[in-house]
Amino acid sequence: MSAPFVKPVAQAAPQAAPHAVASASSAPSSAAQPPRRLSAATQGGLLGVLGVLIFALTIPMTRLASGPLAAPQLPPVFVAIGRAALAGLLAVLWLAATRAPWPRPAQWQQLALTSLGVVFGFPLFLGWAVQRVDAAHAAVVSGLLPISTAVIGALLMRQRPSRGFWVSALLGVALVLSFAFWQGGARLQPADALLAVAVLWGGLGYVLGARLSVAQGDGQPAMAPEQVISWVLVAALPLTLPLALATWPTVPVRASAWGGFFYVSVFSMWLGFFAWYRGLQLGGMLRVSQIQLLQPFLSMALAVPLLGETLEPTTVGFALAVMGSVFLSRRMAVVAAPAAR
Repeated sequence: MSAPFVKPVAQAAPQAAPHAVASASSAPSSAAQPPRRLSAATQGGLLGVLGVLIFALTIPMTRLASGPLAAPQLPPVFVAIGRAALAGLLAVLWLAATRAPWPRPAQWQQLALTSLGVVFGFPLFLGWAVQRVDAAHAAVVSGLLPISTAVIGALLMRQRPSRGFWVSALLGVALVLSFAFWQGGARLQPADALLAVAVLWGGLGYVLGARLSVAQGDGQPAMAPEQVISWVLVAALPLTLPLALATWPTVPVRASAWGGFFYVSVFSMWLGFFAWYRGLQLGGMLRVSQIQLLQPFLSMALAVPLLGETLEPTTVGFALAVMGSVFLSRRMAVVAAPAAR
């Protein structure tokens, strides 16, 4: 049955000149090679860096919006809730423009839980804390966020990091804590408790949001990372919008405070998560989360032109040391835990 189809091809081959056959067979081989693409781990790492760069401005901009206790600007509750309300309204427009599918009933519960961390818990406690300590101190203590994300992620995502991973990650945390004690004169301040609670809420929100972008084994497709944060904000709108209107400032504030509010609303609360959740999805939750160890030092560097704070040479040394721990943690093995039988 196949002979009539093969024979004409075999007869047509001698008609071409030998050099033509050689050139025809060799030329397409180089031209047909697709361009080399970055690995998923590399893409995840780069997106994680972009997310951290966006988030690094969160603390300075939050302090700019709220102001210190001596010269308050926007109320911290309004900054925390209002930024989620504004971002939620933008998310409604974006979801409608992209015709994003509605979440499944089971996903709505996870979206609500994620909002407890990224919409309410982290912004509220951070806003209260930065009125009591400067941006540099808050940035240092918030350096515990990566280990919070790693621990919660290992528990909820059934991942089993190697001992070397934990050693390098804990080394980075030890460096951050050492820096905090050095900055605080060998003591912790009362606002550190508020920052610690913010760190726990932030880690939980990161993990729950990233888990929504990973297939859960029920045969249903995962939610796109960009849609995760958007639906989280939309799910919280029935609470955030009325609260934002109720806490709207009644006294004039500086234009710079509104500028800080706009940044934390559009970038910290929404667009930054486009890169961050996608990075966690592609590069792995535990490894990409360790990039955030660099965030405190980036925050302090950015606070210099924004808030007039100073950056000492010792800070640069700690930053380089933490970067080394991040590099080591990304080189260590992270595997999924064996399924329960």
